[in-house]
Formats: sequence, C-alpha cells, structure tokens
Amino acid sequence: MTTTPRLESVLTCPVCGHARREVMPTDACQFFYECAHCKTVLRPKPGDCCVFCSYGSVPCPPVQQQRGGTGCGAGCCG
Repeated sequence: MTTTPRLESVLTCPVCGHARREVMPTDACQFFYECAHCKTVLRPKPGDCCVFCSYGSVPCPPVQQQRGGTGCGAGCCG
C-alpha cells in the first residue's frame, strides 16, 4: 500500500528557533534554506539528504515514500 507523502513541513532554525511552514519540492532535495528571521543558511546534517530531513517536522517526500516517513539516509533523493 502506497501512502501519499505530506508536502508541507515546519522548518525550525537551530540557531534562533524560528519556525516556518514550507512546501517541500517533490522532484529534488533542498540543500540550502535561509532562515527568515536570523538569515542563517541551513544545510543538511551529515547523513541527511536535505534540510527538511534535518530540521523539518516531516521528512522530504522521497524519504516518506521509501521509509514510511521515518528518518533519512544518504542517497534518499535522486
């Protein structure tokens, strides 16, 4: 059974704590994200494919489809 991935995630900046709901791309990983509050440019943590897997409330759509929405690993996108 295939579930439809969630396309929105709340990204939380690890520097200032600002949280913002964003729409995730379905066709690519998002490697960079600039915090709207403190302007810090976020990058994925080691082992994660994108900023949504590192700082989001929901992992990216490819991870949701491949792993049932839990965790992220290298090579999950693309």
